[in-house]
Amino acid sequence: MRRLIALFALCLAFGASAAPATVDAVLAHLATHRAVRADFTQTRENPALAEPQVSRGDLLFVVGHGMLWHTRTPYDDTLVFTAGGTSRADAEGRLQRVRDANRGVSQVTAMLQGLLAGRRDEAARQFDIAAEGDPDHWTLRFTPRQSRMAKVLQGIVLTGGEFLEGIDVNMANGERTRIDFARTRDAGTPGPIEAKLLGLP
Repeated sequence: MRRLIALFALCLAFGASAAPATVDAVLAHLATHRAVRADFTQTRENPALAEPQVSRGDLLFVVGHGMLWHTRTPYDDTLVFTAGGTSRADAEGRLQRVRDANRGVSQVTAMLQGLLAGRRDEAARQFDIAAEGDPDHWTLRFTPRQSRMAKVLQGIVLTGGEFLEGIDVNMANGERTRIDFARTRDAGTPGPIEAKLLGLP
């Protein structure tokens, strides 16, 4: 589930659009941000846990190549998400494939890649999408269309203004994951190891 939640961090940088906010207007601005960095705080709440689990780190996303999700606390771990799958990277840039038998993860990955390219077709096959608010304070709500998915996932809510500020993923079993973003910005030139991990020229 942690890897699925991480994928939602790929939706990083929404620009302002003409009021009112619409799904297509928000997605159109997604495609204008080719490479971004952000810091994240991820909080996972579960009815079975005595207290929330909190992790912090930073990420790099490059459209068409994928994302590096670097958790710094409470442990150090770097996951690499590309079209070829999910891998774990060490400090030297060596990759070890992460096997994930959950078909839903790949479906959500494909959906998010489409969103980042400014397309809603993949997401619309999986979710009913509704937009609320205005360019300064907008909300996108994703509600599962298929009953099989709805038995597991209650819904996803993205909120933001000039940039994406938060993601809420609510599971049917009462589990909730919240990701808050800070210092979202243009990525600049990736470092040598970052470029290697994402297959950049």
